[in-house]
Amino acid sequence: MNEPLLSVRGLAVNYGHVEAVRGIDLDLHAGEITTLVGANGAGKSTTLMALSGLVKKAAGRVSFDGRDISAMAPHRIVAGGLVQVAEGRATLTTLSVRENLELGAYTRRDGAAARARDIDHVYSLFPRLAERAAQLAGSLSGGEQQMLAIGRALMARPRLLLLDEPSMGLAPIIVQDIFRTLQRINAEGLTIFLVEQNVKQALKLAQHAYVIENGRIVLQGSGGELLGDPRVQAAYLGH
Repeated sequence: MNEPLLSVRGLAVNYGHVEAVRGIDLDLHAGEITTLVGANGAGKSTTLMALSGLVKKAAGRVSFDGRDISAMAPHRIVAGGLVQVAEGRATLTTLSVRENLELGAYTRRDGAAARARDIDHVYSLFPRLAERAAQLAGSLSGGEQQMLAIGRALMARPRLLLLDEPSMGLAPIIVQDIFRTLQRINAEGLTIFLVEQNVKQALKLAQHAYVIENGRIVLQGSGGELLGDPRVQAAYLGH
């Protein structure tokens, strides 16, 4: 197999005296969807924030496309092609949909025409955003705000998209729409790392998957393998 696009070795994160992430290893390969699943408080979101440079690492090395980004500032990580959609969406509620999307391109220096083409592409992925382009983000439904958060991240032209709980608090029909769109953008070539509470959906979507418990990786395999694993079924799927 080719070298991983993102390689993590010995990643540890502490909050005070609490070990939130305890020396984990991960490999994400270009063109794949990889998912990280586990119970609330297992260390999923902390892992993503550590990769994005948003929380301090106690130990470990993170390499992106062969480059050590362990100590890199978050805005430089984004400019390098690793972009995160935060849990809770974090749209800028007093700006319009289009202004939120334009802000997503703040690290780019390729001109207004290229950014306009990418906004049109986001609108093709999420037609509701096109219908609400002039509307304030704060007036959108939860599902529409999630679409906007993903669209804004895509405006940075990521090579790797990190998604933190994109289905949280959304109606099942909206979740299906969002997961179909993730499949589409992955088919277009974007590598995705998905943290998700909906374990069944995440494992169906992912080519590779990791299970984290108490800050440690305890299982890994293909999405299909873990979906059929009795331990995963007992712990997360109610079987």
